[in-house]
Amino acid sequence: MSENDKVKVAVLGASGFIGAELIRLLAAHPKAEPVFLSSQQYAGRPLGQVVSGLRNSPVAGRRMRSLDELTKVDVAFSCLPGGVLPKVLDDVSAEADLVLNLGGDYRLHDAAEVAEHYPESAAGWRQPIPYYVPEFCPRPAEPVVNLPGCMASAAIYALYPLFAAGLVEPRVVVDAKTGSSGGGHGGAEHPALRDGNVRAHKLHGHRHAPEIRQAIGEFTGTTPDLQFSAFSLPVVRGVYAAAYTWLRPDAGAPEVRRAYAKAYADARFVRVAGGRSPMALPMLKTVNGSNTAEVGASAEGGRCVAVAALDNLLKGGAGQAVQAMNLIFGFDEGLGLAEVGAWP
Repeated sequence: MSENDKVKVAVLGASGFIGAELIRLLAAHPKAEPVFLSSQQYAGRPLGQVVSGLRNSPVAGRRMRSLDELTKVDVAFSCLPGGVLPKVLDDVSAEADLVLNLGGDYRLHDAAEVAEHYPESAAGWRQPIPYYVPEFCPRPAEPVVNLPGCMASAAIYALYPLFAAGLVEPRVVVDAKTGSSGGGHGGAEHPALRDGNVRAHKLHGHRHAPEIRQAIGEFTGTTPDLQFSAFSLPVVRGVYAAAYTWLRPDAGAPEVRRAYAKAYADARFVRVAGGRSPMALPMLKTVNGSNTAEVGASAEGGRCVAVAALDNLLKGGAGQAVQAMNLIFGFDEGLGLAEVGAWP
């Protein structure tokens, strides 16, 4: 590409929370141009009428289109509901040089786990499609790339340094809490029940559990024995994950500190937070509105608690996808992405 060329971008499933966040980022990106926005439900209507938060966007007047109208683009971001992309991937790939999938259809490598956790995707599931976390993976050369889920991202960032350095036993418990936007437009919980409330969402069998096991095993060589439970928070944005592990006999607090410093020394969008004050540890207020994930860990008495916080719509979704696009196309990694959240 020449210096003045822009990447022609399609956002598939543009009316959802992640799709809208992608459009917001891409419309302000100096190297990208959103030229195709799809919505089967709202085809023909202007974007700004469908997504109120984008009515002041420079692309607010662009009309949503049916997916079968897709024409040639450099990259297509798929934010389609589960089970849809496997039915249309060949058609999308014929028009897009690169497909970045933000959905869960191809995250798992094991066919039996796909059938259990993504039954709507199983019929059209195929492998190999790379699972890409920018901080841990080489730049993919394949034309279809799958990105991680939001709660999985937080858990992976929290656990990776411990397993990469061989500091902990394989047994892990992860407690992940998420805001309401994580459920998308289809969430059925009434605001009166969500507001001022914290409740269990899924204590066993969450689809992010095999994803985390698979990713940690692939990135570090050790697959954890993982208990993953998810909870709902009375906030709109944010994921907060706490990972409880047991240190090996030769590991302690100094080794844990060194492991996190080493793992994220060159990671632009993962920051190691911590100190004597609890306010120095990761929290939602310091990451929401940014593409930055914060991680921190505390070891004492043979046990280690690692925590991670991120914005589920950005570092856990649209921001991570733009970061991936930047790296794949050879742009500056942070182009179009905020590193600092809104405060307070």
